[in-house]
Amino acid sequence: MTVIVKGDFLKKQNFLKGSLILMLSAAAAKALGALFKIPLTNLLGGVGMSYFSCAYSLFMPIYALTVTGLSSAVARMTAQSIALGMYKNAKKVRNTALILFSAVGLVGSAVTFLLSKSFSVYSAGSTEASLAVAMISPSVFFGCIMSVERGYYEGMSNMYPTAFSQVIEGIVKVFAGLFLCGYVTKNSNEIMVYFPEITDTRAIAAAAGILGVTLSSAGATLFFGFMRIFGKNTFSGGENTVMKRSDIVRELAVNAIPTGISAVVTNLTALIDMWTVIGCISHFGSRINVSVSEKEMPDFIYGSFAGIALTVFNLVPSVTNMLGKGVLPCITEAWENRDIKSLSENSMQALLASAVIAVPSAFGIAILAPEILGFLFPKQTEETEICINSLRLLMPGMVCLCVSFPLFSMLQAIGKVALPMKIMILGTVIKLIGNIILIPLISIDGAAVSTSLCYAVILIISLKLYIKYSGISLKIMPFAVILYAGAMCAGSAYLVSGVTQRLGMNGFSVLALSVAVGGIIYISVLAICGSGIRRSGKIVLE
Repeated sequence: MTVIVKGDFLKKQNFLKGSLILMLSAAAAKALGALFKIPLTNLLGGVGMSYFSCAYSLFMPIYALTVTGLSSAVARMTAQSIALGMYKNAKKVRNTALILFSAVGLVGSAVTFLLSKSFSVYSAGSTEASLAVAMISPSVFFGCIMSVERGYYEGMSNMYPTAFSQVIEGIVKVFAGLFLCGYVTKNSNEIMVYFPEITDTRAIAAAAGILGVTLSSAGATLFFGFMRIFGKNTFSGGENTVMKRSDIVRELAVNAIPTGISAVVTNLTALIDMWTVIGCISHFGSRINVSVSEKEMPDFIYGSFAGIALTVFNLVPSVTNMLGKGVLPCITEAWENRDIKSLSENSMQALLASAVIAVPSAFGIAILAPEILGFLFPKQTEETEICINSLRLLMPGMVCLCVSFPLFSMLQAIGKVALPMKIMILGTVIKLIGNIILIPLISIDGAAVSTSLCYAVILIISLKLYIKYSGISLKIMPFAVILYAGAMCAGSAYLVSGVTQRLGMNGFSVLALSVAVGGIIYISVLAICGSGIRRSGKIVLE
């Protein structure tokens, strides 16, 4: 019983190839995202970014609930069907999911739009951010359609459609978002006439930037429309048995709801930061000295943290998140076939690949934080000064988050769909308590520390539970080699940074040389000690 796939675009990829495709596309999308977010921050400033982040903070949990769970659920059911040779069933899963989740997307968009003013008043104390929230609401509908299509192709271990759609999303976001935001900024007096209830032009400019995000999701959805019309999608052979549509709906819900809720909980950390940072600083004040008024201080600090520190923090996890997508069909197939050897190999590859990327990135960002922020946000000197120490404190959490992403996908692949949700709820409670205790004590740095604590707990628990339920063994030595190489990378970058600064080089030259030397040392150490990663050992996490 075989499934024959015709057409190069639909050829199945193994874990490493599929993950590489997704990571390259995610890196390209993030680079485009940086081209969007960094100039946007320079246009809007700290207060303007607080309006943008307010809209994004509401949007992301709703988007995650209606979108993130869908992609994983469709991918898992498609992978199961393909592993059993049931292609017709995979196609039926896709069509059923499109019908079901298009309706869910419409509801999500409507809820976001209707809550725009209430959420703006509740979170920011005014209606200034309501227009930005309203502008982003259609993204939920487009995102649902896009995620079903992505999940279908990912379940077939074909990552090209997801990769291309991510790049299209990034391109549209950059051009549309910056053009609209720039146009509003230059013509603010004319635009303000149409929005008499809004008094701050930065709020309208932020809404224009957010509209670019909506248009980007529409562009990616349109790409999948062309894929369905013009793409080659011819399969032959396989099992003719198909599930009842009601059973498909039930299984999609069983898989999507816990995954979606866990994604919501992940994004609740952004909401927690918004509420607690603004609330705690409004109540307890801050020792940070900046030129804004006392009234604008909470929004300024939160906007700087969310728009600068968290933007840099999220760059690497958004790339390693693709490893989870890449490994899900492989782990699902190995689990369905009870192939423990393949399960162990793919699990180890995914975790090592995450660590190889995350560890040197975290060390490098921590060491070169002033140079990185100065280069990325040259016009926002006060904002970047606030974020330097916070960004450093976020780096342990970034490593833990990067490695947790593939673990969540692997737990879902072996049928433990609800576990990531429960783990994330615990992590969010830690985040909330940490913010409430630490922000009054150490200001915005408290939010960074609680974020790292949150993701450290999440990683430890996820790893223990995956080992328990999958029955595999994971070797410690390869991860120790990566940590050692990362420390050497950081040390060399620190030395080069100090020398070049004493020589009077400009910020970009210091950054470029430090990154280059650190990268060379890291790769060299991994090459020398690489046998530690390749060798199989018997040191097991128990």
